[in-house]
Amino acid sequence: MDLLLIGYGKMNRLVAELAAEQGHRVVKTMDQGDAWTSGWTPGLVAIDFSVPAAVLENLERCMLAGIPLVIGTTGWYDQLDRARTLVDAAQVGAVYGANFSVGVRAFYRVVAAAAAALPAEYESFVWEAHHRRKLDAPSGTALQLAEVLNAGGHSAVSVASNRAGFIPGTHTVGFDGPDDTLTLTHTARSRRGFAAGALTAARWVLDKRGLHEFGEILGL
Repeated sequence: MDLLLIGYGKMNRLVAELAAEQGHRVVKTMDQGDAWTSGWTPGLVAIDFSVPAAVLENLERCMLAGIPLVIGTTGWYDQLDRARTLVDAAQVGAVYGANFSVGVRAFYRVVAAAAAALPAEYESFVWEAHHRRKLDAPSGTALQLAEVLNAGGHSAVSVASNRAGFIPGTHTVGFDGPDDTLTLTHTARSRRGFAAGALTAARWVLDKRGLHEFGEILGL
């Protein structure tokens, strides 16, 4: 598989490292301000770990060039309708996700099960912490967890965030009742799981059309 990496920060550098281990080839890396070129090879997939403000422009360029795209950047989901329109018009595939970790996808299911099992008097909350360079707060994963709670009849009382140091990502969901408290936590030890998930999505989207959420790939 040939890859175009858009946004060459820590995440896509790790994607490049894992891609080499798996026998894939990085054809080009593009960072903010780099000129978009043409003449891409068939069978190319792009992976975007850039900045929220650049996602729609990157998506439009990829769709016009017929390049399937995996979007790992978060903080742009208020533009999902526009993104879907671009992808549908191009008849090319794209995958987005608040989190590309398989463990986090399983965590969503655990939280959903807890929300379904606990009565309404248990009030819920979400707390997350990430490294100081993460731009969006709350994280896309925290917002997705709040949606999981809402679907289970537990509207989150608060969604809180911390940004400090080099934390890859920690997410906690709590249920506080009159007699006890239940907390569930997912802690990422590194970004490697996110990069591996992005490559899984890239392999999957090669021959697909339409805009897909990462959970569709895993059935989670």
